[in-house]
Parts: sequence; C-alpha cells; structure tokens
Amino acid sequence: MEDKLKQIKNDFEQDIARVKFQPELESIKIKFIGRKGLITQVFKLLPQLPVEQRRAFGQKVNILKINSARQIDDKEKELRNKTSSSRPQDYKFDLSLPGIKKDLGYIHPVSIVIGQICELFVELGFKIAEGPEIETEYYNFEALNIPLEHPSRDAFDTFYLKDKFLLRSHTSPVQIRVMEEQKPPVQIIVPGKVYRPDATDASHSYMFHQVEGLLVDKGITFAHLKGVLTVFAKKLFGDKIKMRFRPHFFPFTEPSTEVDISCIICGGKGCRVCGHNGWLEILGAGMVHPKVFEAVNINSSVYSGFAFGLGIERVVMLKYGIDDIRLLFENDLRFIKQFS
Repeated sequence: MEDKLKQIKNDFEQDIARVKFQPELESIKIKFIGRKGLITQVFKLLPQLPVEQRRAFGQKVNILKINSARQIDDKEKELRNKTSSSRPQDYKFDLSLPGIKKDLGYIHPVSIVIGQICELFVELGFKIAEGPEIETEYYNFEALNIPLEHPSRDAFDTFYLKDKFLLRSHTSPVQIRVMEEQKPPVQIIVPGKVYRPDATDASHSYMFHQVEGLLVDKGITFAHLKGVLTVFAKKLFGDKIKMRFRPHFFPFTEPSTEVDISCIICGGKGCRVCGHNGWLEILGAGMVHPKVFEAVNINSSVYSGFAFGLGIERVVMLKYGIDDIRLLFENDLRFIKQFS
C-alpha cells in the first residue's frame, strides 16, 4: 500500500512538471484528485488495512491530496501570470476598428406573405386556427364530402403513412376539427403546410403552403363571400386590380368559384405571366356544402357559410415576380435576403 502511494506521488510530480497549458493542468487535476482520481481511490482501500494502521496511512493519503491540490493551484497561477506577461504592456484595444459583422437571419418570403394575409383577415374579424399535418382519411377526405369512390379524390391525393394516416393535402381538415368543437358562429383563417405527390418543376412542389378561410353563421350568402375576398385582394395586391368570379367545382362547396385578378405584371393587357389573357387565378372558394355541415352536426337549414383557399407560393411568385417555385426552397441566402 505504501509503495502504491509513493508511485502515485512520483507520477503526479512528473506530470505536473511537464504542464505548459491550462487544459493539461485540468487533466492532471481530474486524474489525481478528482472524484474518481488515483488519490481518491486510495482512500477507498483503507478498510483493507489492519485497524491499527488505518489512521497513520489515512493521514499520509490526506497530506498527499492537500499537497497535490496546492501544487495544482500554484501551477495555475504560474500559467495565468505567464499568459498575461506575454502580452505587450502597451497593448490597447482600438475602438475605431470596424467590428466583425454577424449574419442576421432573414424572414422567408413565404412567411412574409402568410403574415400579411393573416393580418388582413384578423382585421376582418377572423381568428387564426392550426391543426396537425398528419391526418386521417376521414378528416382529409370523407368529412369534406370526398368519399373513396369520388373522382375528385385524385386531385387531392397525398402521401400515405402507416396505420391509415396520411400527410394532409389541404388545410381544410382544420375547418372540420374546429366545427366539431365550436358551434356557429365560426370565423377562422387556417395557414399551414400541405403535401401532394406532384412532380417538382417551375410551378409545382410536393410540399407547399395554403391559407384557407371559413365563416359560418346565420344568413351568410355568396355576397358576403365576394365582399370579403374583394377587400382581401385589393389590400394585398392594390386598389387598381379588377376581379372576376368564374363557376367551378369543389366537392366541399356548392356553388363554387375560382377567383381571378387582373394581371399585376401587365395591368390586364396580356403578358407571358398571365398567358396573354390579362387574368391571374389566385384562389378557389364557395358556399359550404350541406354534406360538410352534416358531418359536423350543424343544421344547414339554419346556418350557412363560405370557405376559400389559396396557395401561398403562387401569391409570393406573383407578388415578387418569381418565375420558379424551386427558388423558394433551395435555402440560398442570396435569394432569401432580398425580401427582408
């Protein structure tokens, strides 16, 4: 036991004599006097000695630990003084030197437009609602009057996961969830990511963003829908735009419409962006289908409502003159920082 203690003392003195840098000293401290250090481990061997030897040997171990800790402290002061003395005494920090500029984060153009759209609808009395991106077939299809055999199911097809779960193909399931929990009046705006198995090209992506709106109350008509969307479009794109509503089909609304605005690039004269017809499609809308109300136990003879939805990326591309949707998802700061 005595030999072991002497060996530890010799090893410590040799190690600390070679120390030149602070990290080396920290390693020695852990190695010898740390909680699991060599000297600490010797204390645990005391019960193996005869009772009459324990007191004397314990004192020797304790003295070695105290002396080792003192030498480590002295060495630390020595290294600290050596570092400070190596710096020129006349060293001064030049406050006139330019600082090191740190890159700041930039708000993504999709996030900018989502914020603008939500702000506009909040001013009109809508509340923001959110829901899960992983959905069931019931909320994504069936409750929205899209049964399995319905032809329109293909247009809203998506990615399927295990156990009959899927990635939502629109934010409409949030409307169903809100109406299940909240009886009319309901006035919500629903932003979020959606997924569809589209081939990626200049105008399509398998992941994109939508904002949908829903208003349900007594006496809601198509005139209310036109009024809300007209205010929204003119606030977002400017008072000079013109609008038109074209008949269309959506399984969850009846009657349904697609909404166009006069081309913000050419002012309605015709250009490459609008296909030379002067109009740009921006969203789909319509009156909530009675089947949808039936799925959430709302009496369609008492209440009526309208719903609408638009793709954010399309609005971003129109608003900023971007001709390729892929630019929005390449995470190139040279592109993103233009919109901050």
